[in-house]
Amino acid sequence: MRRPSSHVGSISLARFLASAAVTAILAAGLGGCQTMSDITGSLTSSSSKAQAATPEDPHRAAEVYGERYRANPKDAEAALGYGQALRANGQRAQAVAVLEQATIAHPGNKTLLAAYGRALADNGNSQAAFDVLSRAHSPANPDWRILSAQGTTLDKMGKHEEARRYYASALKIAPEEPSVLSNLGLSYMLTRELPQAEETLRRAYSNPRADARVRQNLALVVGLEGRFAEAETIAKGDLPADEAAANVAYLREMLNRKDKDNSRPPGSRATVPVAALNRD
Repeated sequence: MRRPSSHVGSISLARFLASAAVTAILAAGLGGCQTMSDITGSLTSSSSKAQAATPEDPHRAAEVYGERYRANPKDAEAALGYGQALRANGQRAQAVAVLEQATIAHPGNKTLLAAYGRALADNGNSQAAFDVLSRAHSPANPDWRILSAQGTTLDKMGKHEEARRYYASALKIAPEEPSVLSNLGLSYMLTRELPQAEETLRRAYSNPRADARVRQNLALVVGLEGRFAEAETIAKGDLPADEAAANVAYLREMLNRKDKDNSRPPGSRATVPVAALNRD
């Protein structure tokens, strides 16, 4: 296959980022600078009425909830919806600000605390996110989503063994939950334990509830192990032809960069191609 031009490559990257909410970190042999994104399910309000009234378009949701929030900043439901819509739109700092104020107004609201912790994690405030998520979690009523989110913040801080204990706790509550297994697989990827990463991601992939995020994470790990034809098949999945082609092109680009990094003189610092796809 002819290698795409830089312009086509940038389009492929943009399409890939838009087509699959996955997380993949590449560095020289998966070492060096490491970043990770939480890919667990949304921590939303338990109110079915609120969920039913939420517009599917995040921009429209931001308008609807933003209007309610500005009319009454102490409306917890409006603050939650507005903060989550801002996150979905990539307005991370604004989401943090809104949810921070909401948790001050409602210090005992664990749903708001969970959303605030997620927003902090989005914004790169890993330690603060972990602390807030700890406040949102109750040992008497454990939430696997929060435990998994805490695991991702620990992975971002390089505390991989500790992160895996949180994933293990989450899996005790939600056995074989694909999103947790996917986070665990990526944790192994960060420490260059690719066979373990693949085995874990295959467990997630075999679950009927696994979505595109899990499939693409598995494709990336399989590609890193050098089995590109297999990775290509996984990456294509059930995507439309143009998105499948963009995914394959991006996988090739990442592998090409990995090969270049492996050929660098020992001790030299490699560039770090990063795909952090985090929208839920």
